[in-house]
Amino acid sequence: MIKRGEWHLRTPGPTPVPKRVQQAMMQPMVDHRSPQFSQLFLETSHRLRPIFGTKQDVLIITGSGTSALEAAVVNLTQPDDDVAVVVTGAFGERFAEICSTYGRRVHRLDIPWGQAASPLQLRTFLRERSPLAAVFMTHCETSTGVLNPIAEMAAVVRDESEALVIVDAVSSAGGTPLHMDQWGVDMIVSGSQKALMCPPGLAFVTASERAYEKMRQLKQKPFYLNLLNYKEEAAKGTTPATPAVSLIYGLQEALNIIEEEGLNQVFERHMWLKKMTRAAVTAAGLPLLTTEEDASPTVTAITETPSFQPEAFRKTARETYGLILAGGQKKLKGRLVRFGHMGACSFFELIQSLFLFEMTLKATGHPVPPGTMVQAAEEVLS
Repeated sequence: MIKRGEWHLRTPGPTPVPKRVQQAMMQPMVDHRSPQFSQLFLETSHRLRPIFGTKQDVLIITGSGTSALEAAVVNLTQPDDDVAVVVTGAFGERFAEICSTYGRRVHRLDIPWGQAASPLQLRTFLRERSPLAAVFMTHCETSTGVLNPIAEMAAVVRDESEALVIVDAVSSAGGTPLHMDQWGVDMIVSGSQKALMCPPGLAFVTASERAYEKMRQLKQKPFYLNLLNYKEEAAKGTTPATPAVSLIYGLQEALNIIEEEGLNQVFERHMWLKKMTRAAVTAAGLPLLTTEEDASPTVTAITETPSFQPEAFRKTARETYGLILAGGQKKLKGRLVRFGHMGACSFFELIQSLFLFEMTLKATGHPVPPGTMVQAAEEVLS
């Protein structure tokens, strides 16, 4: 039996939490209405801005990434609004489900899972629709390992409509560049447990002035997820309800780690991790779900073959070698292994995980010459 400390966590969230972040979260509790906490909150919120590519406030909500998706829907649209959702996987589906739950009229642009949406597809789709209140899209589709071209897609929305552009960046923020202001995106939402190296429990929302104006116009406003309240309280260095104080201490330290490496260097590291992983998987004779052009720098999806059965493989990897991987979701359940390489993942740690991956292949009957995956990854890095 593998001991807890020997696990190699390579899911696309939650991701490993650095010891420095763990230690930061162990600080004594403080009054969340104290000057001490206000200083921590304001500093941390401001330091998130470069990650999202914005000069706007980054609001911090105690909740999962899904709470931020829901906040986007209930703050920017109202019942019976026509909205579009670009669905490239399970988390695009989630946006559509949230919109439907709240009585929005959902127009879906369904893209085959494993492919990125194209600006041309979106332009054609929008021209065939009545005026829309908002267009929801996913940057990194965690369920498939696809990275959608948000800059180009946002430009299409601006060309073709007056709709707000809302982006789920839960598994891309901190792992690949975001430029909310430059791209003309009206809202980006994210979470703490992926490339930002923190435990689950914090959600992030940043919005344009156009989005805030829309919020002020809506008659029906949410209670806990009222972003206007969060913005007002953020200016005072606090939140409307009790924040997750310890997690924010952890976030502060995670930002220290990111800034020490350099944000551009963090993005470059993630790109190399993607290339190393894809080269290793290909060398092992396994098929990748996405093309190189569509692939995300934070997660790689590997599809089944007769000698590579994802659920049996994941079970052996976990129980024999302590390698924790994710499976497929919804229509891809049981058909994928998803390998996360984001956040606290060094080149050396990736090599370790690829070695364990290769050992699991051998144990489960997929023939691979010893050292194949590690050698392929090393050749990319060198």
